[in-house]
Amino acid sequence: MLTKRDLLGSAAMAAFAAAAATKSSSVLAQTNPEWPNVFEAKDIAEEGFIYGLPLVMNYAVMQEFAVNRNSGQFKAPFNEIDNQHHVSTPADTAIITPNSDTPYSTIWLDLRAEPMVISVPAIERERYYSVQLVDGNTYNYGYIGTRATGTEPGDYLVVGPDWKGEKPAGIKQVFRSTTPFTLALIRTQLFSPGDMPNVEKVQVGYKARPLSTFLKQPAPPAAPKIAFVPATTAGIKDNFFEYLDAALQFVPETARDKAVRAKLARIGVGPGKTFAFKDLSLEHKAAILIAMKQGDDKVSTWLTQGNKTINGWNVGAFFGDEAFYNGDWLMRAGAAKGGLLGNDAAEAMYPYTRVDAAGEPLDGSKHAYTITFPAGQLPPVNAFWSVTMYNGKSQLLVTNPINRYLINSPMLSAMKKDADGSLTLYLQKDSPGADRQANWLPAPNDTIYLVMRLYWPKPTPPSILPAGEGTWRPPGVKRVS
Repeated sequence: MLTKRDLLGSAAMAAFAAAAATKSSSVLAQTNPEWPNVFEAKDIAEEGFIYGLPLVMNYAVMQEFAVNRNSGQFKAPFNEIDNQHHVSTPADTAIITPNSDTPYSTIWLDLRAEPMVISVPAIERERYYSVQLVDGNTYNYGYIGTRATGTEPGDYLVVGPDWKGEKPAGIKQVFRSTTPFTLALIRTQLFSPGDMPNVEKVQVGYKARPLSTFLKQPAPPAAPKIAFVPATTAGIKDNFFEYLDAALQFVPETARDKAVRAKLARIGVGPGKTFAFKDLSLEHKAAILIAMKQGDDKVSTWLTQGNKTINGWNVGAFFGDEAFYNGDWLMRAGAAKGGLLGNDAAEAMYPYTRVDAAGEPLDGSKHAYTITFPAGQLPPVNAFWSVTMYNGKSQLLVTNPINRYLINSPMLSAMKKDADGSLTLYLQKDSPGADRQANWLPAPNDTIYLVMRLYWPKPTPPSILPAGEGTWRPPGVKRVS
């Protein structure tokens, strides 16, 4: 997705500068006096880019997972479950920074006709699982799972923004989405490659049914079919505001976003509209391009500065529900760009870094690195932890000769401890040698992006919580060559 810093070139800068110098007006501004001048249009587009980035990213993923059967990433149609019987690999490219710890089960829900019931089986206490409910605003509006609801079986109701009704008998809890299309993202812990058959047995117990089926009642009329605007994550750069038009059709306006959406309407962006970039004058085209570039730069800057830096790691909490973001569109965009579909801090913490402990950029083509956890100071979690390697440019998993994309706590028994009881991970593109192979996390021959995942972090000291202020601190990445 939007991971490249060279979103726009110098030609757009030159065009914008020329337009500003001549103060010429656009063709649209001449024929439609409501269209803002070039400077105001740029400001609106920049704010709109930041507001809309998560919506567009989510819409594109929905397209690839649930709509376009030829996307190469298609999972299943709406309201049908897809169970992955493997963890993510470099072939999984629809979502940046994919989790390779837990096989996913995904259900894209269409709640327009009626609510959906998600059912979970009894799961052994030692196996972590979670059902994360994420809507089209990228708000996490509810959880089912080991931490949130326990390991007992149960039936849970997911309803759309307009549903009115009482909790039916047999339903444990009702979750309300802010949008009619929403995602139930299920993670099931995998202890080892040989554990996959056990995970598959758990996945068989995940169910999604319309409420009418659950209640054994006649189904309501089906919702109208939608001709979704085709979208891909690769196409976001070139068609951003066209995609935002499409995404906004399925994101009801709220008091929090009413003002920014009114501004977007002034430049022809909104539900039922088609942003006609090709029809703009040269100076307005340049203004829009510059706005996107500056908006993207602001999001990138937030990602490096919006959290507390601890030993080179960015540590913060930036995923949550509507109240959590409270209209902070920059934080929401930073969260999406840093790792779309991330969990609330209580469910998982995600320290991430692009630099070593000295603040120098991580680059596997030039250096080898280590991370050392002192004895007794492994990440404090109730479930499990991992360190995952990504290509610094694409934020996707790294192809390597041993097909290892992360090191996590279930692998500890096979790893070699240091003489003092500490644990050292070796991060480099070439093998550190047979005696260190178990502790090797292969790096790209390129820049590096590292993400720790701490699932169900312990809430009491030593803890990474509260985010950025906890007593446990991730150790810095040290350059060794």
